[in-house]
Amino acid sequence: MWFSGAVNMGSVAVILKVMPESTDVDLEVLKQAIREKIPGGATEGIESQFNDIPGIDRAEIIDLSRMI
Repeated sequence: MWFSGAVNMGSVAVILKVMPESTDVDLEVLKQAIREKIPGGATEGIESQFNDIPGIDRAEIIDLSRMI
């Protein structure tokens, strides 16, 4: 996502650990909900956005690195 005056700092790879609420959660539905919540480049708030998705018990960033 580009904003007027913004500087492109490159891309980052984020590895996020997602724990479903139970074994009864439909993982395909959960994957789609996660894809819809992926923000445009901002890592702040990712965990809280994903934790708001029904079916997720906990989501936490476990790795963040700059892609070359």
